[in-house]
Amino acid sequence: MEKPKKKISLGLALIPFLVMIVAMTFVIIVFEGSPHIPILLGAVVAAFIAWMCGYSWSDLEKFIYQGITKVLPAVIILILVGLIISAWIGGGIVTTMIYYGLEIISPSFFLAAMLIICAIVTVMIGSSWSTIGTIGVAGMGIGISMGIPPAMIVGAIVSGAFFGDKMSPLSDTTVLASGIAGSKLSEHIKHMLYTTVPAFIIAFIVYFFMGLKFAGNTVNTENIDAVMNNLQANFVISPWLLLIPLVVILLVVKKVPALPALTVGIILGFLADILIQGGSIGEAVNALQGGYSIKTGNETVDHLLKQGGLDSMMYTISLAMVAMIFGGLMESTGMLNAIVEQILKLARTGKSLCATTVVSSFFTNVITAEQYISIIIPGRMYAKSFKDKELHPKNLSRALEDGGTITSALVPWSTDAVFVLSTLGVSAWAYAPYAVLNYCVPIISIIFSLIGYSVVYTNKKEATD
Repeated sequence: MEKPKKKISLGLALIPFLVMIVAMTFVIIVFEGSPHIPILLGAVVAAFIAWMCGYSWSDLEKFIYQGITKVLPAVIILILVGLIISAWIGGGIVTTMIYYGLEIISPSFFLAAMLIICAIVTVMIGSSWSTIGTIGVAGMGIGISMGIPPAMIVGAIVSGAFFGDKMSPLSDTTVLASGIAGSKLSEHIKHMLYTTVPAFIIAFIVYFFMGLKFAGNTVNTENIDAVMNNLQANFVISPWLLLIPLVVILLVVKKVPALPALTVGIILGFLADILIQGGSIGEAVNALQGGYSIKTGNETVDHLLKQGGLDSMMYTISLAMVAMIFGGLMESTGMLNAIVEQILKLARTGKSLCATTVVSSFFTNVITAEQYISIIIPGRMYAKSFKDKELHPKNLSRALEDGGTITSALVPWSTDAVFVLSTLGVSAWAYAPYAVLNYCVPIISIIFSLIGYSVVYTNKKEATD
């Protein structure tokens, strides 16, 4: 006979989260390990508590599978991004971007330029991952050659990519947030301008002044010249190769789904490797699996171009699976709800409810390591409260993105942060302080909410709060 299921209390719900955080602190900071085991430990504790409260093993197994299922679309994208990085390096696309980037962009303006370029590209294609895996990889090559610290470069790339991901009508998170909240997509995007544009301006100013220290006399021009000469000696550098990323961008703009668009990019990069760069079919195929590598005699170039491949994504894929085991258990057993419900009690007014939603979405990101859940769970839980307080649905959709979409890359064990680590080789622990836009947006959103600026009511009254 099945045991009756008890409602899990706040105290019990916090235990798995606290265990995971403590274990994460020791494993990552003290032992310099990976977050997989601490997250699994948190999942084991969550499963044990749920079992003690009446959930059967078959229930828990189902919750785990449900959690993993949610991350499968991201896993497929990860696989394709790993392949496209390798194909585009071998095909000379990335090296062409690096070469012309070194010629055109000055070191003093590099960080600000990466913010703008990544923002524009992601607004056009709607995918931060695709931008990071292509433009971001090239940007890392350019920036490192200029002597700019990798963490700063990644901070600017992430800021630009997530601005675009948040503001693009093609972005899945943008569409998801507006749909969950019940607001029109156009209204949702316009309402996000209030918090996202000021954050973008702040980020631009910070990167501009940050870049001044790398101007002229502080940069080793001999190193840049050596990199450019080395690239030219080992690859065919041609502006025609830039047509390949342009084709992918145009496909996505024409509303071709991301998977076939990325597949076209992989095929074109593979063909460029063989037909333009003169590589062999065998080497090109092996590079798709194990990643591209080359020995040019220049250590900087060799390091920059040793990237990509299916194998390089396995760390991220395994972490995504582990994170969703924990997230699936926390969500389906009601533990996450128990925590968020207590937070909701703090929101007595419409203004505080908007701010609370931002905090809740970030907190959900920390617990579940997945930005989609950070939009879905608070969105479902707070929708009625927003309606009861006569707040326009676009307040909810904006708060979900300000606290969920934009902060995911700041959580070191999230799928976004691990993707950045796998792709660009820098962890969130290092780049988070430089991801200016990503932490400015939620801060601005909370401040604006509490003072009532841009908080819109359906009854057109500013505040009876």
